[in-house]
Amino acid sequence: MNLHEFQAKRLFAAHGVPIPRGDVARTPEDATRIAADLGGHVVVKAQVHSGGRGKAGGVKLAHSAAEAAAAAQQILGMQIRGLTVHQVLVDELAPGGIAQEIYLAVLIDRARRRPMIMASAAGGMDIEQVAEESPEKIIKVHVDPFLGVRAYQSNFIAARMGLPRELWAQFHQIVTGLYACFKANDASLTEVNPLVITGEGKLMALDGKMTIDDNSLFRLPHIVEMRDTSDEPEAEQKARAAGINFIKLDGNIGCMVNGAGLAMTTMDVIKLYGGAPANFLDIGGGAKAEQVATALRLILSDANVQAVLINIFGGITRGDEVAKGIITALEQVQTEVPFVVRLAGTNAAEGMAILADAKMTTAVTLSDAAQKAVALAKGGNNS
Repeated sequence: MNLHEFQAKRLFAAHGVPIPRGDVARTPEDATRIAADLGGHVVVKAQVHSGGRGKAGGVKLAHSAAEAAAAAQQILGMQIRGLTVHQVLVDELAPGGIAQEIYLAVLIDRARRRPMIMASAAGGMDIEQVAEESPEKIIKVHVDPFLGVRAYQSNFIAARMGLPRELWAQFHQIVTGLYACFKANDASLTEVNPLVITGEGKLMALDGKMTIDDNSLFRLPHIVEMRDTSDEPEAEQKARAAGINFIKLDGNIGCMVNGAGLAMTTMDVIKLYGGAPANFLDIGGGAKAEQVATALRLILSDANVQAVLINIFGGITRGDEVAKGIITALEQVQTEVPFVVRLAGTNAAEGMAILADAKMTTAVTLSDAAQKAVALAKGGNNS
């Protein structure tokens, strides 16, 4: 789950990270009021879950309340990478201007299986671009989760970036605050880009990005309340309501699988045989017929889907329940899209018996199923 900039920065501030004064506006009138309260010199920033807002015209400077209203008028309703802007953040400009920009983040290093602080003096740029063009400018320090961030670690980063020594104490406060926010909210990323040295010689987080581990949301009700579904595809919203893990992709072979690992393997095998998956879809363990029907409706709602591959290995999930769900879905959604079904494990034989009268291609192995699905998606006839 991704948070908007204003949400991330408020969480940062709760852990001692300095941020500009500001508030969210949903109308030009809101922007006028907020800008006036802040003295008129503000930045108006689109709040969507997308990078490249500045390049798309979604970030504008204003030097009066009237200019802020005009900027909000221009940004609200605009499209940024297919997302509609419904709200803007109106923040005060950095006091005294900006003397230097820094990149700072806490994230998970999955290879080392521990949190990592990543920083660079090349702030304000895409960190991917910096990593590709100037990898020596990126500083990485791993954090022992039992010890937290130590002063020598933040001092090492500050020294490597050439940060003035008089700012090291505040930099340590910000690093520890960002890490504390990361830990307290089960985040996989807390990022500030840029963290700036203001003209007054202070550090301030002008931007914020935060990604939360979806698996922890059951214990984070304050985070769940922050979810903005307006930026999410409708299919993914329906999937979440049904307890299904679904992510739309760009291919033409719909996939319905139980288990994330098997789903990833199924997608890999489809690619191996020259196909392209249209989605990641994990119906989970113990899925019932209605969940299966919902999953198929989601898959078939994608006009790009030319074939559907159903790959179920029954443990907790029963083959006969999957088969009933397939039949239910096909009764509700009329489609000419061909299906390839592979059932194995618990009640697989019963499931295949239920599907015997349905016009579907069957397969015994995943390799066979993937090849048949790829052929059907390309217009072949492989039964």
